[in-house]
Amino acid sequence: MRVGYKLATEAFGPKEIIRQAVEAERAGYDFVEMSDHYHPWLDVQGHSGFTWSLLAAIAAKTERIGLVTGVTCPSVRYHPAIIAQAAATMAIISDGRFTLGVGAGERLNEHVVGRGFPAVAERHERFREALEIIRLLWQGGYRTYEGKHLRLEDARVFDLPEELPVIAVAASGKASARIAAELGDGLFATEPKGDMVASWKEHGGGGPAYAEVPMAWAPDERSAVDAVLEKSRWAVTGWKVMSELPNPVNFDAATQTVTAEHVRAQFAVGPEVGGYLSNAQQYVDAGFDHIVTQNAGPDPDGFLEFFANELAAPLRRLTPSA
Repeated sequence: MRVGYKLATEAFGPKEIIRQAVEAERAGYDFVEMSDHYHPWLDVQGHSGFTWSLLAAIAAKTERIGLVTGVTCPSVRYHPAIIAQAAATMAIISDGRFTLGVGAGERLNEHVVGRGFPAVAERHERFREALEIIRLLWQGGYRTYEGKHLRLEDARVFDLPEELPVIAVAASGKASARIAAELGDGLFATEPKGDMVASWKEHGGGGPAYAEVPMAWAPDERSAVDAVLEKSRWAVTGWKVMSELPNPVNFDAATQTVTAEHVRAQFAVGPEVGGYLSNAQQYVDAGFDHIVTQNAGPDPDGFLEFFANELAAPLRRLTPSA
């Protein structure tokens, strides 16, 4: 079992994100993971630093901890040629500590460049082409690609690492699980869907399986729940909502009816370690072996201390129930 810490780039400024990454290494985490957003989910979060700058800074300030994008969309706001170059560079400067997590994107971040955000069928087509382009460029030499949606003309990534980064592909159902199996080296998800993991494996998928587990640490349960309601209530909406709304104001409107009961149903909250283990166990049972602690509590340093002193050891000992 490998355990990671989610760096909430939407909730903290760039320098604080770098500081938390250094502290996560000291706390004993195996890797840190961060989204690649242009906007925060809610205006009250107030931040959205450029992930690729943060990755480079974290690589320079840490020694052993892994670095993961969770996740980058390489097919709308970025061209896949740029992500192929960026990921290769990150693998080199981090001495092989980088994993490229990729997904088909959310309207929240991708619409900003004015190309629209297609329906799910076209998103998957574009996503497949993007992964094919990245793989092609990582073979070395000058490459050209003519797809239905994406093109590449005489492009070459000159600096390639000796060992290419793992590509962990985000999936939310069987269709995207098949893309992960066919074009990825691993899986990335946010829900404990055992049937989706099984579908990924049935189609030949293998490698690390990452899952974000919602948590909110605080010295008391009420403070933890309040913190989620203030800044992270968007997380209870589900992927069909999260992928489609265009701006933070829409997420604010869509989550006005989220209650403390909704939070408790999805998040491990408060100071007791048992709830965190129970929540994580669902993901272990579903087949995930890289657990990301996604803390939405009000005190990141308190959570890191809680992880180091109470949560890390029993969390690493979790095994599938069946």
